[in-house]
Amino acid sequence: MRKLYFLVPGTDGKFACGGLWAELKTVALAQQICDAEVVTYRQRESGKLFLDDLLREQNLDNVIFVISWGFDVGKLAAKLQKYHVIYHAHSSGYQINLPSSIPIITVSRNTLGYWGQQAPNSLIYYLPNQISAEFINLHQSRDIDVLVQTRKSSEYLIKSLIPALEKKCQVFVVDSYVDNLPTLFNRAKVYLYDSAEYWQLQGVSEGFGLQPMEALACGCQVFSSVNGGLSDYLDPGFNCYKIAGYALEYDVAKILKVLESSVSLALSETVLSEYRTENIVHRLQVILTEINDFFDYKNNYLAKIPDFTKIRLAKLFTQRVFAKIKKKYLQGN
Repeated sequence: MRKLYFLVPGTDGKFACGGLWAELKTVALAQQICDAEVVTYRQRESGKLFLDDLLREQNLDNVIFVISWGFDVGKLAAKLQKYHVIYHAHSSGYQINLPSSIPIITVSRNTLGYWGQQAPNSLIYYLPNQISAEFINLHQSRDIDVLVQTRKSSEYLIKSLIPALEKKCQVFVVDSYVDNLPTLFNRAKVYLYDSAEYWQLQGVSEGFGLQPMEALACGCQVFSSVNGGLSDYLDPGFNCYKIAGYALEYDVAKILKVLESSVSLALSETVLSEYRTENIVHRLQVILTEINDFFDYKNNYLAKIPDFTKIRLAKLFTQRVFAKIKKKYLQGN
């Protein structure tokens, strides 16, 4: 099996974010299957390979480059066009076109459907993000009524809902990095997550939305938006509650009611098992085996299926219009 080089712009400072942590987790999982290593391409870092240095090597046929950083994917795909490349797709909506020679591994079914439409001739797979084993319900006393992280939160959540809730219950707002998130989730009764506005402004989708799942695994009652990848596993009324439900007063009343209720909504262990390490390693083994086989024989396939280029789509659209006109004409005669 070929060695995997996971390309990231950097691993610290301005590049530190949920997408980076998810990618680094994937590297660790891949290392259980084959040789895998992180490679940076924007900033040089001690102890890590740098892409431009790596590309000076003569023979890279036995390696696969894994690209994932959304806004850089188009440029990286062009730069690496003569090599074996996988796109590890977190979010969707980056307005990029990839050749069918690049297999796509998506982190959510939402993103899977997007690329199934955008790149119908590519190899496409589903590999969800991992939820770590420490995210479990400790069944302990909870001293925080409502927990919210400011990052990715909507203006409505920060400026309207939280101030209204602070008058009624104890709200804990996190605006910095948390070292031990499982402990914090096990202290909270309700967790609020509202990222639809954030991603709308970014112009791309919520790739996965790990925090609501982690909170549910720890026994929190979750009020969340259901945009993008969140729709993979959130089911309002059954395992969570929809946030920003029409009116501020409705949201406040609903959250207070949940705080007073003994009824709990949760993700079943059956659902959670899909995102635990054992299942993901198994899926990754299957996916990488197929992709390696594809790269073994890719250059031998001559009858390449035409891609969805703008020119081809325009041609197909024109053909369809003329076919309709011809049919209508024949029916009229």
